Amino acid sequence: MLSFLAVGQQENDKVPEEEWKNGGKATLLFNQASFSEWASGGQNSVSLSFHAEYDLNYANNGWSWDTKFLGDFGLTKLSGTKFLRKTNDRFDLQSFLGKKFSNYWSYSTVFGVKTQFARGYQYAEDNDGNETRSLKTHFFSPVYIQLGVGLYWKKSKNLWVNIAPFTQRLTLVSRKFTMDLAEGVEYFGVRKGDNHRFELGASLNALYKFSPFENITLEQRLGLYADYLDKAKNIDLDYQVTTEMKVNDYISTNLILQLVYDDNAVQGLQVREVFGVGVQMEF
Repeated sequence: MLSFLAVGQQENDKVPEEEWKNGGKATLLFNQASFSEWASGGQNSVSLSFHAEYDLNYANNGWSWDTKFLGDFGLTKLSGTKFLRKTNDRFDLQSFLGKKFSNYWSYSTVFGVKTQFARGYQYAEDNDGNETRSLKTHFFSPVYIQLGVGLYWKKSKNLWVNIAPFTQRLTLVSRKFTMDLAEGVEYFGVRKGDNHRFELGASLNALYKFSPFENITLEQRLGLYADYLDKAKNIDLDYQVTTEMKVNDYISTNLILQLVYDDNAVQGLQVREVFGVGVQMEF
């Protein structure tokens, strides 16, 4: 379920053996829809979404240390509704340490933290038809902390696979969400009255990025996790496709499609789709 940054440099990359590198980009996406006397109906809406990513890399004598941060946050306001609603919310930090033993393979150790920035709510209506909301998540509840060791294969910086057959995952939550759970009900896999869940399993993470046409970039990320201790055949899935169509150095059109399956969170397939025209800045 987590995205892992590539480790090690092959000779074709022509990167000096000892070098720090850093850089990233930020994108602001805006969407707006307005209707007036529209025969087929429609609902006015305004949404704003922010995406940021940053990389910090070091390589020396076959050792590599790569850290990557991914952040997304978005809000939307629909006419006739009482509350702002989130469209995006992701905090994903990965740190990867590896030692090369061939041109394409490295021993790997991966550490990751995944959570959200802001509170998340479940929306409903009361008996009078008024919109209500109940708190479902907040910052660091839940938070997923993952540590794994294994092997890493890298054809290039845009094509790699990390396999970690020994991966620990710790889910931490606030007890405020578990104290009043009904018997047999769990909160992101955490039982009543507890504040954590420990898992030991295997993970696989991969990335493939390419440009099918000029000024168009397609990036695919895949994350799989199986828990040896509980329902090993029930594999968690996190698959994301990001398409960026660059208009110029500052304007781009972005389409994000993400599929997530984790039965500890939701009993079903989660789907997220974001599309918009945005302003992008690289640094």
